[in-house]
Amino acid sequence: MAEAGTGFLEQLKSCIVWSWTYLWTVWFFIVLFLVYILRVPLKINDNLSTVSMFLNTLTPKFYVALTGTSSLISGLILIFEWWYFRKYGTSFIEQVSVSHLRPLLGGVDNNSSNNSNSSNGDSDSNRQSVSECKVWRNPLNLFRGAEYNRYTWVTGREPLTYYDMNLSAQDHQTFFTCDSDHLRPADAIMQKAWRERNPQARISAAHEALEINEIRSRVEVPLIASSTIWEIKLLPKCATAYILLAEEEATTIAEAEKLFKQALKAGDGCYRRSQQLQHHGSQYEAQHRRDTNVLVYIKRRLAMCARRLGRTREAVKMMRDLMKEFPLLSMFNIHENLLEALLELQAYADVQAVLAKYDDISLPKSATICYTAALLKARAVSDKFSPEAASRRGLSTAEMNAVEAIHRAVEFNPHVPKYLLEMKSLILPPEHILKRGDSEAIAYAFFHLAHWKRVEGALNLLHCTWEGTFRMIPYPLEKGHLFYPYPICTETADRELLPSFHEVSVYPKKELPFFILFTAGLCSFTAMLALLTHQFPELMGVFAKAMIDIFCSAEFRDWNCKSIFMRVEDELEIPPAPQSHHFQN
Repeated sequence: MAEAGTGFLEQLKSCIVWSWTYLWTVWFFIVLFLVYILRVPLKINDNLSTVSMFLNTLTPKFYVALTGTSSLISGLILIFEWWYFRKYGTSFIEQVSVSHLRPLLGGVDNNSSNNSNSSNGDSDSNRQSVSECKVWRNPLNLFRGAEYNRYTWVTGREPLTYYDMNLSAQDHQTFFTCDSDHLRPADAIMQKAWRERNPQARISAAHEALEINEIRSRVEVPLIASSTIWEIKLLPKCATAYILLAEEEATTIAEAEKLFKQALKAGDGCYRRSQQLQHHGSQYEAQHRRDTNVLVYIKRRLAMCARRLGRTREAVKMMRDLMKEFPLLSMFNIHENLLEALLELQAYADVQAVLAKYDDISLPKSATICYTAALLKARAVSDKFSPEAASRRGLSTAEMNAVEAIHRAVEFNPHVPKYLLEMKSLILPPEHILKRGDSEAIAYAFFHLAHWKRVEGALNLLHCTWEGTFRMIPYPLEKGHLFYPYPICTETADRELLPSFHEVSVYPKKELPFFILFTAGLCSFTAMLALLTHQFPELMGVFAKAMIDIFCSAEFRDWNCKSIFMRVEDELEIPPAPQSHHFQN
């Protein structure tokens, strides 16, 4: 019975929704017909006459108060709508209308019959949206002490946001700690240090962890059986303490490199010991995983130090060796560091070989991969490219491939060209980026702008062709051409990752909602009426009474503009214009 009653209610609701959707004109005429039939019992004419008499007795002060109040209320609504639109990117009135009125009008139930059939597709699209809006570690992130802090000392601005630094703290706890850290005093101290918010507290904790390792301990293992000779050993150095000091305390890249070399010596020893014990239990396996992450991180940062200090070939060799030694650790995206270093060496053949391996349909894309592929194809034709000549003879095959590669890159991240063409100013890249967002565009352009400038004509080709991408994808949020539709979450995440003094690039450009324009017009119109009523109360009062009489009188069909102005003249007692005596009849 309950199911039958529920089914009947659903059918009744669907019938009502259908009637409101398709038969609203019939309902409107029925209402008008009923009002016409019941005009005598309802005394509509008498009520209109009473309302007209009441409105005719109103003074101009009432109209001033009415228009002023309307202007104030519409102005407050406009301010709130504008603030809500700037913060959340949508209109509050529109959102409320869609959320609460659309279900009543049947906007949600249209596809209810297809929910069971499309559940898999919805889950796939949701999963794709989540993966595209995921925040990633910037593979080319700078050093806090040697680069970010120096920027703060010079400009007085903080280049990193709290959200970005909090994500870095979570990454450090994930990569550099494990459950067995409490068994070693130095690792226990570092486990607390990664959670500290104060940089000085973290640095002090790192020094404390290193001081503990300076204490000698007697290992009670005789060197010779039945002997009283004991071996004296030093406790293993804490590699993560050196990492923290290199990242945050070192004020130059050279100092950071020295500390990372000490960290490499300690980390390599810990890695070899845990490698021998990794199969003895889950605890040893977790410790070996932690030591592997520490060793890979140290070697990668050492390669980045060599790249910063101008030893690019040494950096390339270190990155290649690291990728061969740990081929499964793709979380660090070391190939992007390798691509940037190879471009600095102008080893374009090696760059193409790396792209052939990582620019695969099954692998996640990035701005570095897409724009580097576009740069290589543009390099083949950019030195001889001319937009005038191309418009006359058409594009050659190589030029068409270059243009398609640029369109592909721009579709993936449309924010990059403005930074490469220097239409927007660059800032220091954050420690985390959002793929296809403004943060990724800044991180790419910060390191790769010099490589585009080095290729003759590449920026000119980009300037002439990048805007054509938007004609191919007029609605990027609904559909894509070579990639998934552009995610709608990039603006919010980028505002969290990028500092407040940077103007976040927004794609696609959002038009002002209708309700903001409507409230702006309403506010301006009512404010003008209030001003005119205050300055010319008698004239505006006459106009108001005339308009009321036009809409409320039963003889409104016989009125015209001439009668309105004649009544205005009578009310104001305007004398007639004097006759001219220059001409005689």
